[in-house]
Amino acid sequence: MRQGRAEACAEFAVARAGHLYRAACLLTAGDTHLAEDLVQETLGRVYVHWGRVSRAENPAAYAQTVLTRTFLAHQRRRSSTERTMDVLPDRADAAGGDAVLRLTLLDALGQLPAKDRAVVVLRYWEDRSIAETADVLNASQAAVRTRCVRALGRLRDLLGEDIGAYAHP
Repeated sequence: MRQGRAEACAEFAVARAGHLYRAACLLTAGDTHLAEDLVQETLGRVYVHWGRVSRAENPAAYAQTVLTRTFLAHQRRRSSTERTMDVLPDRADAAGGDAVLRLTLLDALGQLPAKDRAVVVLRYWEDRSIAETADVLNASQAAVRTRCVRALGRLRDLLGEDIGAYAHP
């Protein structure tokens, strides 16, 4: 019986890992190493609580909630000596139109506070409702709406009016 639970959890992990990784990359504003760590931690927590996860109405949403909360917890416990950099040295050279747009959006996401970034990813990448987003973030629906408006306004300020120029080759 224990073997069957482990196999079911492994199948779930294989099926969801790619989606969780993409969401984690957005949450971390393109930090792929941190995204991998977050996904690994998320899948570890899902494995530990597989009995509860497998009985959930939507195990994928449960895993996404764990990912988002793991990301927010990581942001809260960041060492006071750690400093963020404006330019990361290991980014790819952005020669193509899609790559330029992707890097521009990731840079803008990276400049948002962690909770604002989480709201944008959940609402617009994950296409979650305000109620679902509020549940994941342990916040009120009004707080989510306010964060959405402020975060999108901040993104517009960061990206400027000419963001459309990146989308056309």
